[in-house]
Amino acid sequence: MSDGRVIAGRAVPRGRFPHYRRAGDFIFVSGTSSRRADNTIAGADADGFGATTLDIRAQTRAVILNIGEILADAGADLKDVVEISAYLVNMNDFKGYNEVYGEFFDETGPARTTVAVHQLPHPHLLIEIKAVAYRPRG
Repeated sequence: MSDGRVIAGRAVPRGRFPHYRRAGDFIFVSGTSSRRADNTIAGADADGFGATTLDIRAQTRAVILNIGEILADAGADLKDVVEISAYLVNMNDFKGYNEVYGEFFDETGPARTTVAVHQLPHPHLLIEIKAVAYRPRG
């Protein structure tokens, strides 16, 4: 396990930073979206006329699953997450985000902060999440 890592086969970061960085027993997962390795976005569909449908529930689920896969590369999983910061483009999506979040975490899970942001790096992204996990090496 390296201290910082870009994981092959995952969506390439849109900048010079790793998917995660380990510092001792802590794993810091960089801001993660629902973007797939082929640069399509889970929870974002367009019809033949270009009309776009964006789904906060599908995006939230994909983001959390992406974080789980990143943590697996570091030898950890979602049960090891101790802190989450979520960024929503629109607080009207809070309810859908919160419902899906509850499928993965409860009151015994990570501390959490959710804030609204003006925009994310792609106009079809509704949410980005960064996480901190605690998993002793070994």
